[in-house]
Amino acid sequence: MQNLSVFEIGEKNNAYAKYFVGQSYLNILSDKQVVIANVTFEPGCRNNWHIHHSNSGGGQILIITAGRGYYQEWNKEPRELKPGDVVNIPANVKHWHGAAKNSWFQHLSIEVPGEGNSNEWLEPVDKDFYEELN
Repeated sequence: MQNLSVFEIGEKNNAYAKYFVGQSYLNILSDKQVVIANVTFEPGCRNNWHIHHSNSGGGQILIITAGRGYYQEWNKEPRELKPGDVVNIPANVKHWHGAAKNSWFQHLSIEVPGEGNSNEWLEPVDKDFYEELN
């Protein structure tokens, strides 16, 4: 498989497959100081709604490196993402992100340090809603 950006795609993301619709790939770039992962989504792949809980600090930053995708917070309109976009996701905000249905998508995921950080995985994104996105 050819890389989409300068970051290698990595292995199939089997450990988290139950929280995704479609196939994703994971390459941990750093687990020192701050966890940084390269996450790759096949066309149509997206993760379930989820929350990065934290008592203090926490959250997530996405840096888009390739393809086209979406990010959406609960009760807000989805945001189209392309290379060079940055998404700052506050702690304790329900959201999802993933590829457009006709495009590969890749982002760096940076876990923001905090106290009492944990992830809560929730329901899949509504299929009919997702299919309406261009």
